[in-house]
Amino acid sequence: MTVALMWEARALPGRGEELLTWARAQALAGTPLRRETLRAPQDRVLVITWWDADLDAELPELPEPDEGLVTRAVHRWRFESVEDDDQDDRDQEGEEGEEGDGQSE
Repeated sequence: MTVALMWEARALPGRGEELLTWARAQALAGTPLRRETLRAPQDRVLVITWWDADLDAELPELPEPDEGLVTRAVHRWRFESVEDDDQDDRDQEGEEGEEGDGQSE
């Protein structure tokens, strides 16, 4: 199963670049499958890491930045991957197509 950890913080006005630099410099105690850092208006920074683990697994997370850098406590979310319903539909359509169209000539 794949688990995505999301970490989002909002910097004090004008300190978004500093928060972004701080977040990028944070090392984790393990190596995720993928790590992506994003930014948004209002000096917000989002870090998403993907792990091959169960939803409730003990996983390394980014710490809280210094209070003087952010406007509030960090928001954290955990998500688990799910099967893509559209892919299931496409798989079934492919299987039906392999059997023919059921019409005789």
